[in-house]
Amino acid sequence: MERDATRLDCAFCAIVAGRQPAIMVYEDEQVVAFPPIRPAAVGHTLVVPRQHLRDFWDGDPADVAPVATAAAIVGAAIRRALRPQGMNLISSAGEVATQSVFHLHVHVVPRWKDDHMGQIWPARPPQKSPTRERVAELIRTELAGLRP
Repeated sequence: MERDATRLDCAFCAIVAGRQPAIMVYEDEQVVAFPPIRPAAVGHTLVVPRQHLRDFWDGDPADVAPVATAAAIVGAAIRRALRPQGMNLISSAGEVATQSVFHLHVHVVPRWKDDHMGQIWPARPPQKSPTRERVAELIRTELAGLRP
């Protein structure tokens, strides 16, 4: 787990520490939010914890909860300011999931019909019920071990 307050080799830690500029739209004690340099849509905003966490898997629920809360607050502001028809919340964990900056962040992306982003989920046939049931049981077993 990478839980440094800030890391010198992390672009988002540099923004949090004020070593790199960013256009802040939201800040509190635990989180900052700013538009990325190359936004996917008008109003696209990144929500980033001040504490360095590699991704959602790196933190405890208490560590990542402020990010989710801030994403909801920023999303509500985007909705009021820009009146999008929809919104995507995207957070990737790992290179295979297209994570490119290895500091936890949530993309709050406003969406409009026929925007250039298109569909984000590939068309897939339904998964057979026995497979879904086996996978659900594996997850339930792990969840039972996590509960206090």
